[in-house]
Amino acid sequence: MGKCDKLLEKAKRNPAGLKFRELCGLAVCHGWEEDRQKGSHVVYKHPTARRAISFQDDKGMAKEYQVRQLLTAIEEGATNE
Repeated sequence: MGKCDKLLEKAKRNPAGLKFRELCGLAVCHGWEEDRQKGSHVVYKHPTARRAISFQDDKGMAKEYQVRQLLTAIEEGATNE
């Protein structure tokens, strides 16, 4: 099982326990690219996604609802796999 697969499983198992850097890494694994940063928000875009996703670092942790947004986007097919 590769790094990306492990991150995906961790996110599915415990969305509230994912670190911010892990969330960003998971996004990159699935073809998302950092588009810009505005304040504390980092915006990621994907060529096949209809809209961008914004992630916010919360004392080193990812916000649970943002993890779920990314998981939904991955399940809907916004991925390079």
